[in-house]
Amino acid sequence: MGVEIERKFLVIDDSWKAAVVSSHSIAQGYLSRDPDRTVRIRRQDDQAFITIKGAPAPAKPGDAPSVPEFEYAIPADDADRLLALCLPGTILKTRHRVAHAGHTWEIDVFDGDNAGLIVAEIELRAADEAFVPPPWLGLEVTHDRRYANAALAQKPYGNWDKPPVTKPPEP
Repeated sequence: MGVEIERKFLVIDDSWKAAVVSSHSIAQGYLSRDPDRTVRIRRQDDQAFITIKGAPAPAKPGDAPSVPEFEYAIPADDADRLLALCLPGTILKTRHRVAHAGHTWEIDVFDGDNAGLIVAEIELRAADEAFVPPPWLGLEVTHDRRYANAALAQKPYGNWDKPPVTKPPEP
């Protein structure tokens, strides 16, 4: 079984752009947005994937949740047809990979109804794995379900009443 261990943060400035290693255009939709089992179709440039995720396992505060994840490559034509069958609300974004202090960060710059939202994700090998936060990292939103892509497909960032504060509180 595959497992995703990930933390998610808002981005507070554009200084990450100087360290971009690669970028990809992504369109994704959901056949299921049930919090206990999401089924996602993703078209990334000329590649395509179907991903099934289970419910996150409980995590201690400050740890990344572990999520069962199964991802399989599918033909791009199949993905295009499956995207047409998805629930309303397609996620459009550009994913940039950025190297920082021994980790690869994925910076998602959202388009469409989620324009204005920029999120940084880091995949970890263990829930309590330490990492060096980059200077462009803002408030952690790992446990805020509004920032899950499945939730953004249903209630886009552009439709939120009041955007949240992006910087963490000063210690």
